[in-house]
Amino acid sequence: MLILSRCTPSAPLIPLQRHPCCRISRTINFFYSELFPVNPCGSSHRLRLRRITTRAALTEWREYEEAVKEKDLGRALRFLQEIPIPLQGLGLGELQLQRDWQVLDTCLNADDMRLVATAYAFLKDKGFLNYFGKYRSIVLEGPRDVTPTVLESSTGLEVSKLSPKKWGLSRSSSAVLIACFAGLSYLIDHGIDLRPQLAVILGSAMVDSIFLGGSCLAQISSYWPPYKRRILVHEAGHLLVSYLMGCPIRGVILDPIVAMQMGIQGQAGTQFWDENLQNELAEGRLSGIAFDRYCMVLFGGIAAEALVYGEAEGGENDENLFRSICLLLEPPLSVAQMSNQARWSVLQSYNLLKWHKHAHQAAVKALESGATLSIVIRSIEEAMATNNRG
Repeated sequence: MLILSRCTPSAPLIPLQRHPCCRISRTINFFYSELFPVNPCGSSHRLRLRRITTRAALTEWREYEEAVKEKDLGRALRFLQEIPIPLQGLGLGELQLQRDWQVLDTCLNADDMRLVATAYAFLKDKGFLNYFGKYRSIVLEGPRDVTPTVLESSTGLEVSKLSPKKWGLSRSSSAVLIACFAGLSYLIDHGIDLRPQLAVILGSAMVDSIFLGGSCLAQISSYWPPYKRRILVHEAGHLLVSYLMGCPIRGVILDPIVAMQMGIQGQAGTQFWDENLQNELAEGRLSGIAFDRYCMVLFGGIAAEALVYGEAEGGENDENLFRSICLLLEPPLSVAQMSNQARWSVLQSYNLLKWHKHAHQAAVKALESGATLSIVIRSIEEAMATNNRG
């Protein structure tokens, strides 16, 4: 499931650099080490000075580590912006490189999505996020009229395969349901009546569905490996399409209970943000490009499932969000226009994921290992770079 985070900026953008004494002292230490490496007293003095400066730098980085641990995006980003010069001269270049990525791990608790966008812009300016937003212009390419026939000829899948299964039912689940009824009848015929227990289970499931959004059942189902992996494939589809389209990702929630606590409708969720979309909605308008980009990310999960499994099962909440935003348009889209827009969006996302299947697989693998957002994003970048070199 996917949500578009709406934020009310509660804090200004990153302030100008401050210069407290500790920053000035750190700057002097760095420049002294870099500009005056030779000392007439001998190599032992230079080595001792280098060690002192390195220890001071590591001590300063503890402030950043604490900010990352506390998920304080504003403080972590300010620290990175105030570093006076790179640490390569101290032999800490690779260490700084790894720590810079970690700023993405603080995004999940950020209330201001503009701050999240600033973090992505900061890393992109430093040359880390080379593929972030690389395919923003893809929404301008290709025909707009996508009939069921065109969709099937392009993907090799029937339209029904690219639609989420209501209540999670598929051909296999229908067979399981029939088998359950047959087994229950057999037990009753042999004097084992499980109907009271079954009634309790069904009642609990109904309560869970109505009041908890099915989170308890989803939590239990998540322990089944095939089901869990399908969720990973779905969310990785949202994440990769969002990343390539240049929409900052706040985080990926895979725990159903945590998703419920965060107000996410569904069993999991990828939180992304499109500044242009939010600004246009705030002004009471919505351009075609912003709407197309949003729809592509929204149907990225369904497209990913169809690409990997040959059909989609999840994504019912994604379709509901799609219909909701279609009604916000002036004038609202007709049923026929909604259907065409959905098919166009699925086809665009399907092709994008197919072109970069290696990156999607890397994202799934990283999510499966329980990796943080920074590691997932870095795995995408490395997979894209490796494929381009190949």
